Amino acid sequence: MTVIVLALAPSDDAVARQSSTAPSGHWVGTLEAGASLGVEVDLARQGTDAWRGTFSVPAQGQKGFPLSDLVVKNTTVEFAIKGGMGDPRFKGELSADGKTITGTFSQAGVSVPLTLTWKGEPQFEAPIKNAAVSKAVLGTWEGALDVKGTMLRLVLTLANGPDGATGKLVSVDQNNFEIPVSRITEEGSRLKLVIAMVSGGFEGDVKGDEVAGTWTQGPLSLPPVFKRKP
Repeated sequence: MTVIVLALAPSDDAVARQSSTAPSGHWVGTLEAGASLGVEVDLARQGTDAWRGTFSVPAQGQKGFPLSDLVVKNTTVEFAIKGGMGDPRFKGELSADGKTITGTFSQAGVSVPLTLTWKGEPQFEAPIKNAAVSKAVLGTWEGALDVKGTMLRLVLTLANGPDGATGKLVSVDQNNFEIPVSRITEEGSRLKLVIAMVSGGFEGDVKGDEVAGTWTQGPLSLPPVFKRKP
């Protein structure tokens, strides 16, 4: 699968600003592992020494996966993808002009070269503020997806906070991978969830201690039932 990433060439002024704050920015590269797969990395400094970052694979509908073990020291950049299967990691060196980070991406014992090219300022999506939801949907719910005979257990937690409703989805059988729920909408007994990180969503009807509905993700459309956890 070939992924074509289109981006405007940065101006000389933009490159100069980037060099002074390196490696902050939006970085694009291609993994060659049997097929070409475009990836995007966003990095930004927080405070004096702390950094934040995300990893995206647009062709797979994966966007904004948080980075862990993110270390920037001199020209070395290292990070892992939080909760990723096979402990995906990257280690690279920033070029003298601050335009590329050249290194190695490893996952599940396999290592491939990866060069990231700077394409502009970091691109982090602002969190969505959801309206508070009723007690009927608050709490922890358990369900499963039957993906071609493979059962993936899910734990959904919904809560109300100072800024409205928040939620998270944990994929138990995928290393307890935790995914934030981006948008939460309650319309009568109808519950709608958007999970932007994996381009997924769920919509179902709340009936007592069950929520039956449809999970959609890319070409998949599956009918899970979530049951309230005692």
